[in-house]
Amino acid sequence: MTDIHETEATTSTKELHLGWALVLISMAQLMVVLDASIANIALPFIGNDLNIDDANLTWIVTGYALAFGGLLLLGGRLGDLYGRRRVFMIGLAVFAVASFIGGFAQNEAMLLSSRGLQGLGAALASPAALALITTTFPAGPARNRAFAVYAAMSGAGAAVGLILGGWLTGLDPIVGLEGWRLTFLINVPIGLAAAFLAPRFLHESESHPGELDVPGAITGTLGLLGLVYGFSRAGEEAHGWGDTWTIAALAAGVALLASFAFIESRVAHPLLPVRVFANRTRATSFLVMALVPAAMFAMFYFLSLFIQLVVGYSPLHTGFAFLPFSVGIVFGAGLSSNLVNRIDPRFIAGTGTLMAAAALFGFSRLEVPTSTEALLAIGNGVYLGDGVNYWTSIFPFIMLMSIGMGAVFVPLTLTAVHHLRAEDSGIGSGVLNTMQQVGGALGLAILGTVSLHFADGTKTALAKDLMAQGLPADAAGGLAFIGSFTEGATAAFLVGAVLISIGSAAIWLLLNVKHEELATDGPEGGVHVG
Repeated sequence: MTDIHETEATTSTKELHLGWALVLISMAQLMVVLDASIANIALPFIGNDLNIDDANLTWIVTGYALAFGGLLLLGGRLGDLYGRRRVFMIGLAVFAVASFIGGFAQNEAMLLSSRGLQGLGAALASPAALALITTTFPAGPARNRAFAVYAAMSGAGAAVGLILGGWLTGLDPIVGLEGWRLTFLINVPIGLAAAFLAPRFLHESESHPGELDVPGAITGTLGLLGLVYGFSRAGEEAHGWGDTWTIAALAAGVALLASFAFIESRVAHPLLPVRVFANRTRATSFLVMALVPAAMFAMFYFLSLFIQLVVGYSPLHTGFAFLPFSVGIVFGAGLSSNLVNRIDPRFIAGTGTLMAAAALFGFSRLEVPTSTEALLAIGNGVYLGDGVNYWTSIFPFIMLMSIGMGAVFVPLTLTAVHHLRAEDSGIGSGVLNTMQQVGGALGLAILGTVSLHFADGTKTALAKDLMAQGLPADAAGGLAFIGSFTEGATAAFLVGAVLISIGSAAIWLLLNVKHEELATDGPEGGVHVG
């Protein structure tokens, strides 16, 4: 009897230990992901306080995305070589310090530097966090649940960032600190606490012998920076695909990544071993995890603008309009983590992508009046989207999209890192995160171009009609932009549905790993490749 009680106590202690480990990893991942969107609503306030012009304001968002996306491969490899818990803690500490600097920034240079430093910290912490799940949690239901929480944090972070950013920005100054500064400072105690508690609840991974591939790190990092910057610039109306710097950045990124591939094929300890992509299941997971965020991030972008500009919601109200997304993705992730123990990942992720594609198609059916009379009424406090009912036209598709994303992220995260060699877990996690970042940037660029293409003709015609009514060119242009926005956004939603459908086809055709194999740890060669 004593042995039974001791066994039960040991099991209970172990479960509590794993629970706290998951809290730490999830807290870090949520902090890293939501920081990509939490500052969006605060941008006008930051610009006013620090005298940053509109052209440079976008760098507050882009600078973080560049550093994060460009350094992920390096961060993942550093975890493999020197210990994932150690790199995780360093990343969190760097992120917290950078957030402190950003919260007390006195000028543009100080703030933008802090955002780049935050991106570095995130690039160190995020792949290490994902790899630590594999190190800490045993294969099977426990690991599946952990991946479900991780996936939910990854997907819900953007929505939580919009809500939290809107709330903090709207607060009256606290101890002389404007609300926008709190969007940075809130990370400081969270990051430091997680870094401090990590040694207590997270096991250190083995350090694997090898040298850091410096030439590969330089060319790979700069190549990814070039691609992310080029795609981000291409998606901006002021620049587009024909802009000189857009073309130069993309060309340099491609050239550097080609050099990176050449280097990796010849060095003894490559930053990105080719074997990571050799498995068809894993390669398919990476591909789909680039296509899905491409559509999802664009959905957040266009829908948030539609809700504010066309329907007339305040920034905080807009944030709460996305709250169901956070609830839905948590529900979808929890459901899929249970199903993946009994159903092959192809069926779960394939169904999830079809749900997401259907949701984007639903958004593409949004309609508002665009007559000259309707546009002129905007000046009297009327919005074009006054007739759009949130509960019937937006809410159902937000829920469908979020549950579908939860059903996609969990099985694909599992298949992307399952049966990787121990020495490759960090870089595998880095590749997965990189695909999401690059995919998101590419998606915004492509769908932004689609939106502009379909909206431009309508915008020109509306502006001409409004000027004929006696409006000055600037006022007519502003109203015409609002009037044409829905047409461009709905076209982008439709193309986003096509992108996810392509990912769905790849899942149904190529993702043949069985659910029984996800419950085991084993050598790379043991993975079923269909």
